[in-house]
Amino acid sequence: MAFIITGDTHGTLDIDKVVEFFAEHEGEYTEDDYLIICGDVGVCGFLPDVEKETRRILRELPVTVLFIDGNHEHHQRLNDYPVDEWMGGKVHIIESKIIHLMRGQVYDIDGTRFFTFGGAYSIDKYARTEGIDWFPEEIPTREEYEEGLDNLERNDYLVDYIITHTAPREVAAALGYGEASLDEVSLRRYLQQIADEAEYKKWFFGHFHEDEMIEDVFVALYDEVVVVD
Repeated sequence: MAFIITGDTHGTLDIDKVVEFFAEHEGEYTEDDYLIICGDVGVCGFLPDVEKETRRILRELPVTVLFIDGNHEHHQRLNDYPVDEWMGGKVHIIESKIIHLMRGQVYDIDGTRFFTFGGAYSIDKYARTEGIDWFPEEIPTREEYEEGLDNLERNDYLVDYIITHTAPREVAAALGYGEASLDEVSLRRYLQQIADEAEYKKWFFGHFHEDEMIEDVFVALYDEVVVVD
């Protein structure tokens, strides 16, 4: 079993990296392997035609697709899906091979544990329209924050990998990004608390549209596609 991880795909805009990866590795992976996308996916997108094509592309991949939500998702439609349980955590099953990993969950996938936490602040929200291409649900709730800490505590703060959309405060600062709003400050501080208290091998995130590694642990992904076993 392999986990293939990449950054934002933005519907069809940045999905070619995924298509090209599997074309280059044709026959190497099956639906027992997983592609994990670190948010801004567009499975529930703003434009119906783009969403339809996004799902078609993901559906035709040889693997099972897992994703967390970013800030640029149609959060209302995404959250309209019933909550199911999968591999020990809460999920929205969009299709049989396309699964939304919800915020603050710990999943045990054949002995590999992941902690997931989607969401981020949209710096371009003022150029968008609430309920159409921007949603306040992009920012986590207090209940989601608390659930994440409770789930980590139940797992002794020990996981193999952490998947988020934005980054912990100190990591974002190391990449040169200031804090755009109080909401973003709160989220990055929350993730920093987890970064300081949990034990993990690697932390993967998207959001910043660059590929970079900080302290050999925190991995920003955009164009790159990486594989972990």
